[in-house]
Amino acid sequence: MDIVLIIILALVAYLLGSIPSSVWVGKGYFGVDIRDYGSGNAGATNTFRVLGKQVGTFVLLLDIVKGITASSLVHYLAFVEHGTDQFINLQLLFGLLAVVGHIFPVFENFRGGKGIATLFGMLIGIHYVLALACVALFIVVLLSTKYVSLSSILAAISFPIFTIFVFKRDEPLLIAFGIVAAVLVVLTHKKNITRLLNGEESKAKLFRSKQ
Repeated sequence: MDIVLIIILALVAYLLGSIPSSVWVGKGYFGVDIRDYGSGNAGATNTFRVLGKQVGTFVLLLDIVKGITASSLVHYLAFVEHGTDQFINLQLLFGLLAVVGHIFPVFENFRGGKGIATLFGMLIGIHYVLALACVALFIVVLLSTKYVSLSSILAAISFPIFTIFVFKRDEPLLIAFGIVAAVLVVLTHKKNITRLLNGEESKAKLFRSKQ
C-alpha cells in the first residue's frame, strides 16, 4: 500500500505541475494564447511581456504555488518521518515531477514553460532559506543586467553550489537534484543563451521611464 500511495501522489504532483497557468489565464480571461506572442513560451516571463505586470505576477505566483504544493505532498505519507533522507528524497521526487509537468503539460499537448517558477516553489517547500539565497542572486543579476534569462540561469546554477558550499547539506540526492535542475534550466534556455551571446536578448523594463 505504501508504494501505491507514493505512485498516486507522484501522479498528482505531475498533474499539478501540468496546470498551464499562463495559457488558461490568457485564454480564459483575455482570449489570448500567449504561446502565439512574445517568445512563444508558456511561462510567467512571457505573460509579463504579453499581458502585463498584474497578470504576469498572478501567473508567477500560481506557478510557484504549484511547486510548493507538489513538494508538500510528502506530508500525506504518515509512514515517512519528517526530516529524514526518505522525506527529502520524496519531496524532491514530487517537486521534480511538478517541474516536468510544467515543462511538458499533459493538458496542453506537452507545450509548457521553462519551469523556473515551479522549481523555485519546490525549493521553498524543501529549504526556504536556500530558496531565498537563490532569489537574492537572481535579483542582483537582474538589477545589474536586466536580463531575466541570465538571472534565471545563474540562480539555477547557484542552487547546487549554495547547497554544497554554503549550507553544507550532504544529502546525495539533494545535491544530485541541484545539478540536474541546473542542467535542465540551461537546456531550456538554449535559445536565450544564443541570443545573449549574439547580443540579441531582450532586456526587462524594470522601471517606467519618466516622461
